[in-house]
Amino acid sequence: MSHLHGFPDLPPVWAFGLVLLQVGLAWFWPLAALGDWARLPGWGLVAAGLALAGWAALWFWRKHTAIEPRKVPKALIVEGPYRLNRNPIYTGMVLVLLGTGLLSGALSALLIVAAFPPIITRRFILGEEAGLRAT
Repeated sequence: MSHLHGFPDLPPVWAFGLVLLQVGLAWFWPLAALGDWARLPGWGLVAAGLALAGWAALWFWRKHTAIEPRKVPKALIVEGPYRLNRNPIYTGMVLVLLGTGLLSGALSALLIVAAFPPIITRRFILGEEAGLRAT
């Protein structure tokens, strides 16, 4: 982790970085234009992703446990969106990335979404699951 000294190593920062990469690719290397049809579903996915992540984050507050990765959890959340999905905040971020990819209007921006799950799994999810098991 020393190569990231000073970098805020948090999932939303990685997601935002990928959004910036989507914008750059859409501008400089679009591959194919998506057309105006992509706007409405794009905004819908952004809204759904933010709503899901917000709903999931609310449960951390309700359970009085830290939302930050790498912090020791005080509770295992199994209510709300966690009944159906072990990582609804990350799922919400994927939905936002899909939405911003559609909004960019370029196929190359959509392809970037595939990078998010492996990054998040390696940098955060594996450690979070180990922490939950240990707790």
